Formats: sequence, C-alpha cells, structure tokens
Amino acid sequence: MLDKGTIEGPQMMGHPKGLFYLFFAELWERFSFYGMRALLTLYMVNEIFEALVSRDLAAAAVYASYGSLVYASTVVGGRVSDTLLGFRRSIMLGGVLMSLGHFVLAVENEYTFYLALALIVVGNGFFKPNISTFVGSLYKDGDTRKDSGFTIFYMGINIGGFAAPLLCGWLGREYGWHYGFGLAGIGMLAGLIVFWRGIKEGVFLDKGMPPSIEKLETRVLGIKKKVFVPILAFLAAPVIAMMLSSYGAIGGGDTFLGDQNVVTLIFKLLGFAILIYMAVIMYQATASERKKLAVALMITVFMSIFWGFHELSGSVITLFASRNVNLWLIDAAQTNALNSMWIIILSIPISLLWGFLAKKKLNPRTPYKFALGLSLAAISFFVLSLSGSAADSEGMVPFFYLMVMYFLISVGELFMSPVGLSKITDLSPQRIVAFMMGVWFLSSAYAFQIVGFIGKQLAVESTDKDVRGFESLDTYIGGFELIAKYAIGAAIIVFILGPIMKRWMQDVH
Repeated sequence: MLDKGTIEGPQMMGHPKGLFYLFFAELWERFSFYGMRALLTLYMVNEIFEALVSRDLAAAAVYASYGSLVYASTVVGGRVSDTLLGFRRSIMLGGVLMSLGHFVLAVENEYTFYLALALIVVGNGFFKPNISTFVGSLYKDGDTRKDSGFTIFYMGINIGGFAAPLLCGWLGREYGWHYGFGLAGIGMLAGLIVFWRGIKEGVFLDKGMPPSIEKLETRVLGIKKKVFVPILAFLAAPVIAMMLSSYGAIGGGDTFLGDQNVVTLIFKLLGFAILIYMAVIMYQATASERKKLAVALMITVFMSIFWGFHELSGSVITLFASRNVNLWLIDAAQTNALNSMWIIILSIPISLLWGFLAKKKLNPRTPYKFALGLSLAAISFFVLSLSGSAADSEGMVPFFYLMVMYFLISVGELFMSPVGLSKITDLSPQRIVAFMMGVWFLSSAYAFQIVGFIGKQLAVESTDKDVRGFESLDTYIGGFELIAKYAIGAAIIVFILGPIMKRWMQDVH
C-alpha cells in the first residue's frame, strides 16, 4: 500500500488531480491529430492532387514524409524540453503551433496546405513527448499508482482516436473537408485550454518547470532563449513546408533527386549515421551490454516493420475502403476509428491474459510476443487479400473483411507496443538510455518510410477521379497478399531468432 506521506497536492479518484488535466489535454490533442489524419489522404487525392493521373503516388509521398517528420520531431522537442524549456512551456508552445496548423489546414489553398502540415509537425515535436513524460513526473519513484495512472492516460488517447475520425469524417462528408479540419483545430485548442487551466489552478504543483530559469534568460543574438526558441520553431515551419512540397507538388516528376524526395534522403542519411554511432557504442560496451543492445536494436527494427504495415490504415487502407468496400454506417474516413475501437475493447482482456499466463508461468518472452504480433499483422492483410473473392459485380467487397482486419492488427499492436518501450529502458545501459529512447521513437518515423514505399507500389493511376471497382481492386488485393507474405516472413525471422534473443536478454523478461 502507498505511504500517505508520499502523496502530494490535490487528489482525485486516488490519483494526482493533474493527471486528469493531462488526460483531457491529451485526449483533445489526439482528437485533433487522428481527426485530421482520417481526412488527409482522401483530401489530397480528391482535392490537392485531383488533376494528376499519379495523384495516389503524390499523396503517398506527402503522407509518408509528413508521418516521418511528425515522429522524428519528438526527439528534438524532447531534448529541448529536457535542457531548456521544461514540460509546461514545451506543451504550450506545441499546442499553439498545432492549433494554428489545424486552422490553417481549414483554409482552401494548396500553398497553405503544406504550411499547415509543417506547423503540426513542429508542434507535435514539442507536445507529444513531453505530456507523456509529465504524467510520470506527477508520481514519486515507487508509487504503485503510476501504472494505473498511465492506463487512465492512454485510455484518453484511444477515446480521442476513436471519436475524432467519426466526428471529423462526418463533418467532412456532410459539409466539406475544411469543416472537418476546423473541428480538429477546435479539439486541439480545447486541449490547450484544459492544460492552461491546470497550470492556473496549480494542480501540477512545481512539476514541469524549466530545468534552469537562468538559462532561459540568457541571450542568443540579443534575444532571450525563452523567446528565441519559439521564434526558431515558427521559422522552421516554412522550411519543413518546402521539404513536404518538394515531391508532392510535382506529382512524382523528375528532379535532381530522381524518384527520391528531400525527407526520404534525410532519413537515409540519418539511418546511416545512427548505425555508425551504434557500432561505436557497441565497440565500447561490455560483452553483456553488447548482447542486450543487439536485442534492443532488433526489437526496434521489428517494431518499425509492424508500424509500417499498421500505419497504412491512414493511407492505402483508407483509399481501399473508399473505393472497394461496401461500408455500413460509416464512411471511408471514419474507418480510421476502428483501430482505437478495438484497442479500447481489447486492452483490459489482453492485460488480464498476460497476468493469467504469468501465474501459470506461461507468459511468452518479449521476442515471442513480437513474433505473434507480426504474425497477426500478416493474417490481417491475408484476410484483406481474401476479400477479393467475395467482391460483387461492381468490385466492392463486404465490410466484414475490414472489421476482421482491424481486429487482428489491433491484437497484434497490443502484443508488441506496450512491452517494447519498457524493454528498451531495461536493455539499454543507463549512460545511453536517452539516446536509445530516441532511436525507439524514430522507429515510428522510419515506419512511415515503409508506408510511403508501399503506398507508391499500390498507387492506382487513372484519369478517372472517381476510380473504383475492379480497376482498383486488383491492385489492392495483390498488394495486400504481398504485404502478408513480408509480414509472415518477418515473424518467422523473429521466431528463429527467439532463442538467441532470449539468451542475450539475460535477466530481462
């Protein structure tokens, strides 16, 4: 039982009151993020790149670059928060930038479209990593309430992820794309207001403050750092907007980069640099540390592969739903709510399953959970590939197949994602744990490079804006079958490597 002497500040439902302010702030932030994502690919294909025969290709490139930068920005934002701004200032700055981005997205203009995405990228970098860390800071070390506190917090993420596509998708369908984007902006603004009220009411006590007020007051180019960092963040947006438009605006035309874009090139160079640095770290590590780090790298790579398939939900699978699925009650944008729906339904049963298996001493080690997760991803896409055999005369398949696909991949997510993050901290030497956490977060960024590659392979080229039926079905069914083969191949590799990974993990379960 928790010692009452360790409880600080106002409490609510047995937890720090600040948790519930962060819960609602994150709920609305995720509402804005997933609401916008549900509409993004459909908006690009039907509006931004409408005149292009290769509009699917252009949309895939922009979506992949945007997703990669959104997740990569968290590494930079987290570092700036740790060394200078602190959680509070970072979250407020990120929230303002993201709110602006969503509202700019509601403007009907191709040029402001890229600027809006860029503002969201920069804002997410400051907001996302810091609000999650802020939750942990509300509890003292050893506080047994922390795990349940994070459970409450992550439920907010999935509630936002479930509600947003339904509401923003409905607005976009009934009244126009920009109303849907506008609602996402209102959601982000609501989250910002909730967080600001928490600060004003003092529910966070002294948590989340800058590490050094003196450093904030020091000057760069005559400007105080507390002002200089926000200026730099705003100035980064036009640069990122140019990077995002470098490929999409020309619809995949020839450039000095060939079929690459600036973002893809940057991530290839970054990946090469990370591998070199990891080789140096491995060389300097002890034999025991080297084995654990090797496992940490392996699970990071396999997590990237899983997310690469999973994140197709916002691009290729949304287009498939729009063009080839007989949807019931919801439209294509709203199908983005299905993953969060299954996560909400399945989280507690799967958590109880691991507890039951642990008591029976049958709880699988981490490598086998990853192998099972990848296997479920493979089966989910195999199910989609089978849907072609049930297509009607117009090339439309039953909604049932999409529901089953989301169920399976959501179970796979619960097998892999919750354990991966904790294992990175367990497997990494303390002196480089922050760096390894950065590499883990970058795995999601690299996953979007996989999304972009697959999106380009499954791009449907047509002069018909309303392409659907067998013209698109054959492309998708063949692609889903190939994805299933790659996923099962990855799962088999993990199963084969399982005994070695178990041995190298040593005392880490």
